[in-house]
Amino acid sequence: MLTTPSCPKGQLARLGLAVLACLASLIFDCAGSRAHEGHDHGETNNAVSSAYPRVAARSELYEIVGILRDNQLSIYLDDAVTNEPVADATLQVTVGDSTAVEASKAGSGLYTLALPVQPAQSVEVIFSVSAQKGDDLLVDSLAAPQPAGPPQAHEHGWLSSSRLVPALAVGAAGLALLVGYSVRSGSRLAATVSVVASTVIVVLAAKSFGESQTGANSPRPPEPPALSDAPKRLQDGSAFAAKPTQRLLDVRTAVAEPQTIRPAVNLIGRVIADPNRSSIVQSIYGGRVIPNAGAIARIGQTVAKGDVLIQIEPHLPIADRTTILEKVGEIEQLMAVTENKLRRLRPLAERGAVPQGQVNDLESELEGLRARRETVRNSRTGFEELRASTDGIITAAKVVPGQVIQPQDVLFQIADPKSLWVEALAYEDIGLKVPEAATAIAPNGQTIALSYVGTSRALRQHASVVQFAIPEPPAGLNIGQPLNVMLQSGAPVSGLIFPRDSVARSSNGENIVWLHTAAERFEPRPVRVLPVDAVRVMIASGLSGGERVVIRGTDLINQIR
Repeated sequence: MLTTPSCPKGQLARLGLAVLACLASLIFDCAGSRAHEGHDHGETNNAVSSAYPRVAARSELYEIVGILRDNQLSIYLDDAVTNEPVADATLQVTVGDSTAVEASKAGSGLYTLALPVQPAQSVEVIFSVSAQKGDDLLVDSLAAPQPAGPPQAHEHGWLSSSRLVPALAVGAAGLALLVGYSVRSGSRLAATVSVVASTVIVVLAAKSFGESQTGANSPRPPEPPALSDAPKRLQDGSAFAAKPTQRLLDVRTAVAEPQTIRPAVNLIGRVIADPNRSSIVQSIYGGRVIPNAGAIARIGQTVAKGDVLIQIEPHLPIADRTTILEKVGEIEQLMAVTENKLRRLRPLAERGAVPQGQVNDLESELEGLRARRETVRNSRTGFEELRASTDGIITAAKVVPGQVIQPQDVLFQIADPKSLWVEALAYEDIGLKVPEAATAIAPNGQTIALSYVGTSRALRQHASVVQFAIPEPPAGLNIGQPLNVMLQSGAPVSGLIFPRDSVARSSNGENIVWLHTAAERFEPRPVRVLPVDAVRVMIASGLSGGERVVIRGTDLINQIR
């Protein structure tokens, strides 16, 4: 018979309590170590600059940017106002305590300088510029980037997450001893509490083991981005565009200066032909179209005044044809009688029996009858020739051979492409005075100078008709082409005048201009715009004098994301 060795009374309970005390100390130490792991030891700079190290300086004359790449300093020298590259400069560069070295020219406004060693820390750079605009000295610091590595997670204390599972297992063993003691002693309440505590410890052990496995398989932190000078939109809405990008986009700027000018009224117009140098071709009687010399004039053909374009064969009703034939028969009968009289009187006049005057009268009468016959025969039966009334080109042709046309149908339109007008509708009261200036904008953005002709006192579509002449029509301008007409009128006002291309549309639809706030930084600014003419606008509000505004390349900068 097998016997189970008995444990001395109280020894099993003391052993379980000792194990629980050890477990409690371990758990408190683990909690302290985890609290220490989340503690911040100070501010850590994890921001990594993605741009190459650079130096930038600006004066009243010049703006200079130096970009360090592969121990070579590329220097971009631009005008401080217009952002135009300065190509005629002599550039002396002093890096730190070294002697001044002349940078070599590598392009329009681009200079290069080779550095023997890349600076390990911030170093002062002095640029000495000598150019036609003036001599200047610019100073700034060049700082080499020091990318910070990704933070590494570490644990403190001798009980880490990997050691927590064995500790909980030891605790479970201790509670198991207490459960056995409680069962032997007959205390059901102590046994129940011990079972519940053991279950909780087992669950915590399983959860800690899962967290340790998840932490082991967690992805590595991202690496710092590679250095690049690509344009990008910054978090505050401004745009970063490096100097090489500005050269590619041909960015130009101007300083806002108040000017006094008359505001403009925007009119919708279209191109028309000069009434004095254009004409239409119509038939008076109508009939069938007959080509002239086997061909019909077509659109785009150059014609001169008096050129025959087509012939029209008139259409005659049967009754009219009968009347004409009867009239021709009567005339021919009179001609026959007259010819018989001439045959009888000519021999007598030769012998002197009849006066010669009677013979001459009969001959004249016979000639008149022949002329009458031709006139009657050709009336409404001969071809009608349609001729060009002015010089120019044919802008419209609406005939084909054999076509039957009605009287007053417009068959051809002729216009001189060197003499064109613009007709616009003014829904506002612009008065009858001659405006100060007028310009037009074609759909392709072309600017056209206009000369005021007159304003109609009769309304068309509830608007006044205003006509302008184009002194020098550009090539490719077509009749009927729509135009935006800018008419300057009213009292003079003061404002900031900029080219129309300097204003762009933001994503929410408002008008904005881009300010050149730093050498490679551009900031959007909402503005209120008033038209001035076809190429200029007035900034009524949102902008103050002295600020640099982008006047070329605005749309390209606005597309930087």
